[in-house]
Amino acid sequence: MAAASNHIVRLLILCLLIALSGVLLTRADLPRFAHPSKDDGSLSLLVLGDWGRNGDYNQSEVALQVLPLSYTPPLFTLSFHFHSSFIAYTLYLIFYCLRSFIVDTEIVEFFFVDTTPFVDKYFNDPEDEIYDWKAILPRRNYLSNLLKELDSALKDSNAKWKIVVGHHTLKSAGSHGDTQELLHQLLPILEENKVDFYLNGHDHCLQHISSTNSPVQYFTSGGGSKAWRGDINWMDPKELKFYYDGQGFMSLQITHSQANFTFFDIFGNILHQWTSTKPLLHSAI
Repeated sequence: MAAASNHIVRLLILCLLIALSGVLLTRADLPRFAHPSKDDGSLSLLVLGDWGRNGDYNQSEVALQVLPLSYTPPLFTLSFHFHSSFIAYTLYLIFYCLRSFIVDTEIVEFFFVDTTPFVDKYFNDPEDEIYDWKAILPRRNYLSNLLKELDSALKDSNAKWKIVVGHHTLKSAGSHGDTQELLHQLLPILEENKVDFYLNGHDHCLQHISSTNSPVQYFTSGGGSKAWRGDINWMDPKELKFYYDGQGFMSLQITHSQANFTFFDIFGNILHQWTSTKPLLHSAI
């Protein structure tokens, strides 16, 4: 796969593996992990979401494309499925799980946010799901503290790039559409702190959305298995840069001055590429 590097870190799936390097805790802030960039100062990673159906729905085909490129332990961000009582208990026996945390890679900081507690319907109309909210309640206090910690961490960040990662969409042309609670509570913090990109899953598709009134770019990589829902809510073409209703994944290669995004299908074909650049700062002599 020509556009994907052999030095890849997988992101955006569901929880945090204990194999990551040591945690650095400061004050009552979000837990912080250090992950070094490559020797040349760059970073390469894969973004894969919404997988896990026993190999069905082309999950195995996606895995065959991802596996040769990703030998570094992955990082996960929680989906709403992982708040069920049974799954939460099982995960804590296997993984070291955190709901929200930061990964500092020197040139970029990733701010992982558990977006599930923001969504009203999981509390008001859970349907057949049984959620474990013990660590969340009282919900208003939990969300207030999380937003304050995120805002503080973003303000303190000196990273060249700031990337926020969550499971739920902020903006989406897919079946779930925009997540209104995140638009009202999370997005203003991202915009105020000049976050570059928001990465998510939840909608089972691949998409890149821009904005006419904000510099934040939105990337959905939720094509890990079940897809092809066929219910696309077409947006202004000035905002909807790319949409693919099938399975696949995304790669990101980033340096001090450039971030390259590439979407792939299950055969490794390139579907969409996009590049963002920043000026290199040189000290005066």
